[in-house]
Amino acid sequence: MGNMITITGLTKRFGSFAAVDKISFSVEKGEVLGFLGPNGAGKSTTMKMLTGYLPITDGRAAVCGFDVVGESLEARRRIGYLPEGAPLYGDMSGLAFLNFVAEIRGFRGSEIKQRVDYAVDRLELQSVINKPIETLSKGFKRRVGLAQAILHDPDVLILDEPTDGLDPNQKHQVRTLIKDMAQDKAIVISTHLLEEVSAVCTRAVVIAQGKIVFDGSPVEFAAKSSTHNAVIVKISGTVDGGLRTGLGSIQGVDRVETVGSEGALMLVPASGGSIIEDVSLFVRDKNIEVDELYVERGHLDQVFRELTNAQ
Repeated sequence: MGNMITITGLTKRFGSFAAVDKISFSVEKGEVLGFLGPNGAGKSTTMKMLTGYLPITDGRAAVCGFDVVGESLEARRRIGYLPEGAPLYGDMSGLAFLNFVAEIRGFRGSEIKQRVDYAVDRLELQSVINKPIETLSKGFKRRVGLAQAILHDPDVLILDEPTDGLDPNQKHQVRTLIKDMAQDKAIVISTHLLEEVSAVCTRAVVIAQGKIVFDGSPVEFAAKSSTHNAVIVKISGTVDGGLRTGLGSIQGVDRVETVGSEGALMLVPASGGSIIEDVSLFVRDKNIEVDELYVERGHLDQVFRELTNAQ
C-alpha cells in the first residue's frame, strides 16, 4: 500500500538524556498503529517530533513522502493531530473554535461550514457545540479536540490518548470512528491503555526508555504471554488428585494451575500451542461435567510489564 509515515533512526536528546533513542518504524495506509509504553517512555516526544512540534536531534521522519523538517508545511498539511491534553481556547465556543481551525487550515466561505458540520456530526457534538469549551466535561473537550484533528480529512492521524476521559459509550463511538476512517488513512494512537490494542489497533509498537522493544500484530503481542492459549476449566463438583493428574497428562499440557477463588483449573500449554481440542476430547471421553471451558488468549498487562521492565 505504501508507507504514509516513515521514521528512521529518530532521536531526541535533552542534554545528555535520550528521550527517544534511534527508533525506526513505518506505517502504511489502512494501518492503525498502537504506540504503547509506560509514562515517560518517549511516546509523546516521538509524536511531537513527527508533527513538527519538537525539533529532531537526529534521524529522519517523513509524512506522505514529505520530510517533517525540510518540507514541514507540506508534511503538516497532511496530518491531523490530537495532542495530549488537547490545548483548546476555553473561552471560545466549540463552534467558534472549529470555525477558526477550518479557516487557518485554508478553507473559505461555504467550505468552512461544510468541514465543521462534518466534524461535528462525526463526533456528535451538536448538544454542546455552542457552549464555551471551558464549561465542557473532559470527555467533550477531548471530542472537540478530535473534531479539529479530522476536520480537514487528513491522510495521517496522530492521536495522543484519544479516549482519555471518555466514558465507555464515548470510547466505543471514537473507536468505531477510528476504524471507519482507517480504510484510507494511516493512524497512530499513542496510549498506555492496553485495551486499545485489541479494541482498535491492527499493529502495536511498544517503546520503553526511548527504545522500541516490540513491533507486531495484537495477536503476536498476546502470544508473548505465558498463558497464551491456556485452557480454563471449571469442573462441576470436587476436583480430586486423579482428575488433576489426568488433565495434566493431556498431550501438549505443560502444567495445571488453580486460578480464581472458585478453584477453576488453568491448563497451560507447552510453548503456547493450541490444546483446546485435546482438552475438549478428554473432558467428553471421561464424562466430566464442566461449568466453563474456554481459551485464555493471554494477559496483555503481563506482556507489557515484561517488555517494559526489562529495559
